[in-house]
Amino acid sequence: MKLLLTSSGIANPSIHDALVELLGKPIAESSALFIPTGIYPFPGGGERAWEAIRGEAKSPLCELGWRSLGVLELTALPSIQRDSWVPTLQETDALLVWGGNVLYLSYWMQQSGLADLLPALENMVYVGVSAGSIATTAYNCDAEWNLRFVAPGSDMALESEWALGLVDFALCVHLDNPDPIFEDNSMANIERWAAGVPVPTYAIDDETALKVSGGTVEVVSEGHWRLFTPTTASD
Repeated sequence: MKLLLTSSGIANPSIHDALVELLGKPIAESSALFIPTGIYPFPGGGERAWEAIRGEAKSPLCELGWRSLGVLELTALPSIQRDSWVPTLQETDALLVWGGNVLYLSYWMQQSGLADLLPALENMVYVGVSAGSIATTAYNCDAEWNLRFVAPGSDMALESEWALGLVDFALCVHLDNPDPIFEDNSMANIERWAAGVPVPTYAIDDETALKVSGGTVEVVSEGHWRLFTPTTASD
């Protein structure tokens, strides 16, 4: 599986070119499935999911001119025969995983069975946005915030600090974004969090993405970013 892990979608020409390179063909010749699930726990989540599908969200993704675009709703998959959705997934060029709540998204990726399928999808490009990107790592940097939206009595809060572990690094997004909702995403705060994580941690802003292919990580950026290693983060 190839991955393009973004903070804010296909935000600039460099990230766009990285996506096309991973696809190996133009976007106009590529099929995609969109996963909106992570946004639902937040107030107005359903409306925000529809904005993304319509291509009216701040983070460009669905509106890129895909040959075909479908929706893969993770919460529905456990009640659907696998033969109704797995073949479609296997034939899809790109899986577009929207942002929102990392904990909720990771939970339903596991409950739906999607998480187990992803490593075998070698030709598909996983395109993450914000929480959709963080969910591929092993460590949930948004755990404290995510827990505020867990329903009482839910087992979702168990192991809230963990995500899927598809890659061997940690990731923090929306670096130094001026929006008040991201006020904790300063370089200093991310560095403090990274000091407690035993793997390298990337901090990326909304003009930056990580391109992962063949075990190699390439930073694609028209903005700013930083890599904290376990050693430098603890210095």
